[in-house]
Amino acid sequence: MNWLVYRLTGSPAALGLVAFAGYFPAFVLGPFAGVLADRRSRYRVVLATQMSAATLAAALAALVLTGVVEVWHVVVLAALVGVVNGFDVPARQALLVELVGGTGDLPNAIALNSSMFNAARLVGPAIAGILIGLVGEGLVFLIDAASYLAVIGGLLAIHVPATPRPRDRPPVLRTLRDGFGYAYGFPPIRAILALLALVSLLGMPYAVLLPVFASDVLGGGAHTLGFLTAAAGLGALTAAVWLASRTTVRGLGRVIVAAATLFGFGLVVFSRSRVEWLSLVLLVIAGFGVMATTASINTVLQTIVEEDKRGRVMSFYTMAFMGMTPFGGLLAGILADWIGAPNTVLLGGLAVMLAAAWFARRLPVLRAHILPIYERLGIVSEVATGIQTATELRPRS
Repeated sequence: MNWLVYRLTGSPAALGLVAFAGYFPAFVLGPFAGVLADRRSRYRVVLATQMSAATLAAALAALVLTGVVEVWHVVVLAALVGVVNGFDVPARQALLVELVGGTGDLPNAIALNSSMFNAARLVGPAIAGILIGLVGEGLVFLIDAASYLAVIGGLLAIHVPATPRPRDRPPVLRTLRDGFGYAYGFPPIRAILALLALVSLLGMPYAVLLPVFASDVLGGGAHTLGFLTAAAGLGALTAAVWLASRTTVRGLGRVIVAAATLFGFGLVVFSRSRVEWLSLVLLVIAGFGVMATTASINTVLQTIVEEDKRGRVMSFYTMAFMGMTPFGGLLAGILADWIGAPNTVLLGGLAVMLAAAWFARRLPVLRAHILPIYERLGIVSEVATGIQTATELRPRS
């Protein structure tokens, strides 16, 4: 989609506009989606969102293949996809705990889920970049639409045990207020979401500007964009596999700090690179950093949150992760028009490193709040430095 927009307009600001349209609905709808996920069947919500996404992908393919596509079409469809994702992500993240039957295996399930996502992210863009050069964007969008048939088929094959939902349902706004008060009033959740929001606002928009790097900075084409995206996916996949294989409960808080710092460092050096192979290596580093950061944050939240508030907290996660991205993408597009894409990514990387330093100073206080939760759950008694999560927790025998 980004390549199509850049081909039609040649404008970094247009890339930022499409990113804004695609992610802003998640910011607006996230809290309401969280209430829905706590009140209704999360499985049915996910099934409905995937069917809707398939329809939108088919519509985009039809517009491109018939040769009538314009930028405003892409903006509208991106916004509709954003609405779908706004409801999908909180429900899907909260559904994960139901699929694995509790929190004992949840962190490893989160990491394995990230592995699948990033394996596709590694292979897909590289293939798409080559196909765009051979047959254009239309066929790629058509394949994307067809791929949802496998997704929907997989969902229909899943049996989800019935989970009781509360019959007493207070007004939506009161439910939202209770969820926000819980998340904001608990320092670990507040600090973790703040870091995620900063990373998403300041660092993640680099992806919006990759078409500019591929075309103008590195002098390549659609295949170059595919390789750049695949490189970031390779780093993210490596991080997800590493998190899934961890065997100790110690130091996940330090992992978040180190990974966020690594992400910022990768962006800073990537912004200065003018050699394709070096840029690919640096995006592997940045991809590793951002995936290790977001997956570890997801693990912390999913482990310490109260079950009856899980959907709402994960909607706040969606707002921080996806909801900040449109503002960052719009800002990045405007800055790139003014100071250039490389300098924009440079500033974003430096800001992410500062955010990681701020979070590092908060770790001792956050550890003190989280320790009683694991003592109360009786999961482990071994608690050491860093935020202790259940990435590798095993029940006491």
